[in-house]
Amino acid sequence: MFNVEQYSGNRVDNYKMLNKQLAALIEGENNAIANLSNAAALLNQFLTEINWVGFYLTEDDNQLVLGPFQGLPACVRIPFGKGVCGTAAANKKTERVEDVHAFPGHIACDAASQSEIVVPIIKDNKVIGVLDIDSPIKNRFDEIDQEYLEEFVRVLVESL
Repeated sequence: MFNVEQYSGNRVDNYKMLNKQLAALIEGENNAIANLSNAAALLNQFLTEINWVGFYLTEDDNQLVLGPFQGLPACVRIPFGKGVCGTAAANKKTERVEDVHAFPGHIACDAASQSEIVVPIIKDNKVIGVLDIDSPIKNRFDEIDQEYLEEFVRVLVESL
């Protein structure tokens, strides 16, 4: 259904197509786990040079718990304010980290990870989770990735 060869335009056009595909994939489905699972799989197929993509979901208003993902087994619980994911959740803003080893308090779930982007999932002004993507390459994520991954999350929020 979603073949990576479809992404033949420039990066911006490819991201726009990705976000349209997400909207079509989740249309009419309101099960959060199903939609997050498909969203993680779609991103895993679309993105290059990554080693983990998935979601952490807010629990008890102060911690994140592992949700649907693609990649190696991961940390299960992350307190708000800890690591890249917890920082993004606490600050309600995207964290784009060029070198995770230089990030104070980085939580190393996979030693191969070198860079990371975490986009908070906000609904009704409340953080309900985060999208977390790791790469084995330093400085993998840029402004284009951030802009369109934030848009990806906005599309996803409609179904959550």
